[in-house]
Amino acid sequence: MSYIEIVMNSIIVSLAINSAEFSRLYRGEAHEVICTAKDGRTVRFPASKLRQFLTHDGIYGDFKIYFSSENRLVKIEKLG
Repeated sequence: MSYIEIVMNSIIVSLAINSAEFSRLYRGEAHEVICTAKDGRTVRFPASKLRQFLTHDGIYGDFKIYFSSENRLVKIEKLG
């Protein structure tokens, strides 16, 4: 039996999105988040992937975004 190691690429971003700005998603005005990672790369992903992190104040903090070798989003986790 052989084992295949799956290596995921990742980046870290700091987000500060107030609840009013994020509500644009629910009104259909915004579909994507575009931000700059801490290493300077630009990343774009569906705003809907952040819903799990939404509080009454919005979405704030550092997040690690994992993506496949095809640059497809795999998962997002909040750090700290």
